[in-house]
Order: sequence, then structure tokens, then C-alpha cells
Amino acid sequence: MSSPLTLYGVSHSLYTGRARSYLIKAGIPYREQPPNTAHYKNHVLPNAGGRRGIPVVELEDGDVIRDGAAIIDHFEAVSGHPFSPATPKQNFFSLLFDVIGAEGLLRPAMHYRWNFDEENLDFLMFHFQMIMPPGDVGAEMARKSAGQMRQAAMGFGVMPDTYGLVEALYADQLTAMDHHFKAHGYLLGGRPSIGDFGLIAPMFGHLGRDPKPMMQIQREAKHVFRWVERMNRSEPDLVEFEDKSETYLPGDQIPDTLINLLSSMAEDFVPETLAAADCINGWLSEQSELAGTECARGVGFASFEVRGTSISALAQPYRFYLLKRAQDAYDNMDADTRRDIDTLLAACNMTPVLQARLSRNIGRDNNLEVWL
Repeated sequence: MSSPLTLYGVSHSLYTGRARSYLIKAGIPYREQPPNTAHYKNHVLPNAGGRRGIPVVELEDGDVIRDGAAIIDHFEAVSGHPFSPATPKQNFFSLLFDVIGAEGLLRPAMHYRWNFDEENLDFLMFHFQMIMPPGDVGAEMARKSAGQMRQAAMGFGVMPDTYGLVEALYADQLTAMDHHFKAHGYLLGGRPSIGDFGLIAPMFGHLGRDPKPMMQIQREAKHVFRWVERMNRSEPDLVEFEDKSETYLPGDQIPDTLINLLSSMAEDFVPETLAAADCINGWLSEQSELAGTECARGVGFASFEVRGTSISALAQPYRFYLLKRAQDAYDNMDADTRRDIDTLLAACNMTPVLQARLSRNIGRDNNLEVWL
């Protein structure tokens, strides 16, 4: 019997949580290791495009896949797309939640991790040191790594003058999320979708696991906490629901609770996405010979306003790599279905995401996101 695939990641990693949850729900045997072994350095990293970062999986045959979306794409393709809804509206909203989860909740995820040291710091340093060499050298490396992540939080727009806004927006989103998961086991019924895996990234690795935000969820949003548990269990875990059907909602239904959740998320996701598209397109207009070159994590800062507060955040091309999947799904629908989607998007103030497009597309080559 061949060895299971290896997932290179760590328990406190936001993006590892996305890939791990998929492997669990898909029933794919794996072993998880931190990216600090000689084998990772000598074999995995060179075959992952040379870019450090997690998650990465090494398949049984030695092939390597870097990035949570690419990992899920691979297994969806070889197994008949079991977590991609077959109906057009549900598939579109699943893809939309994938980008909102993986990219649109970074501010609360980083704020609640790095700005509550009294509650979080000992817990975090334990986990950072766990994957470093023993002794003082490892402790210093852990402190340096934590410091870099604090700086990254500021790059995502988490500054003292935005703390109150970040917390207020997240409180509203958490309430709407709780209302939805009180009625439904997953985003689209009794079965997880691609959107659930995007959303679990921030909701497990940071917000549902670090002491400060986890206590908030346990206290204020017990149905969200149950969903976080559910997403990390191989069984459907629908014990509290009368209807235990392990299927998506019938008739391509999009429930009102999901529209309400999207409406709460639109407040900052939409203006940030529009501002980031303008920023990146401005940058693209000044570039030449980009084809085939690697996309940077960010290419400048986009400024936008939410509830009267100005935010400046890194404009990240990867957001649009994910968003284009939803846009492509919309473009390929028949006219009647597009009209249905238009009505639903208008109801949750998400219509502008259809027009937020980059002037140059992004693809993948050698395990890296590259400009086409």
C-alpha cells in the first residue's frame, strides 16, 4: 500500500486550513508535516516553484502542488468535482464565497491574531516556536517570524485608526454567519462546497482557533463554532438539524440567510475590490514584458472608504485570480440565469464584483501564479 500524500502546513496557518479541510471532507488520507525538513528543502521547495509558503502537498508519486486553490482544483478534477455544485447559481455563489473567505476576511483574521497579546501571545509563540529549532536560536526565529506577520497585518489595512471599524464589521458578519449556520449545515445545504473551504481558511486558522476570537465565536456565534468543527470532521456532523440530507439545497436555491451574509460582507469587500482593481490596472498599464512572470503578493496600496473610515491595503492580484472563476461562471451562463444572479447580487450589494476585472489575466506555471 502506498504512503498517503503529505500536506506541508501548520495548525495555525490560515491557508493550510483550507486544504486540510478539503482532504478531510474528501476522505483523502494524508499526513501533515511542517515545512522544515531536509526533504522539504531539497525536493518539495524546488518543485513548488521555489516559493516558500504553505500549504503544499506532495503526492504519492512525488509530484508537488503549491497553493490551497490548486490543491483543491487537482482533487476536484480527478474525483468528478464532488464539492462543486452542478447547478449554475449555487456554483457561482460557491466560487464567490471562495474568494471572500480566502481574501476578503484577512483584516479581522490578522487583527484578532496580532492585536490582543494578553490573550493570544503565549499561544501564538508556542506554535511559532514548535516549528523552529530548539533553544534560544529557535525562539529568536519565532519572534522574528511573528514580527513579520504583525507588519503584514498593517499591510492589509489593520491600523490603530481602523481597529474599531474592523471589529464592528466583523461583529455584523459573525451575526449574519450565525443566522445562516443555524438554518443550514454548510453554505449551500447539507454538503460543503468550494465556498465553504475558502471560508474555513480564516475562520479556523485564525478566528476559530486563536484564544481571543475563538472565545468571541463560542460566546456570540455558537452555530458558527459548530460549522468550524463540522468542517474539520470527516462525517457530515449534522446532528442538530432535523433534515440530515447530505446534499445541496434543491432547485438551485440560494437561501435568504446567505444573501444577508453576503450583504454584510459587501460593505468592505466591494470597495476594496474596486479600489484594488484600479490600483493593479494602473500598475499594469505601466509594465511591459510581463507575460510569464510571477505575480507578486501585492503591487501597491489601494485606498477606499468604509463607514466614513479610510483604509489603505495592499492591492493583491491573487484576489482577482480567484474572483475571475466566479466571473467566468457568470459569463458562461444563459441570459435567464444571469438575470437571476443579477437580482441576487443587487439584493446583497455585490453587483460591482462582476465588473472588477484586471486588464491582464493570471494563470499558473511551475506551481506559481503568473501574468498571462
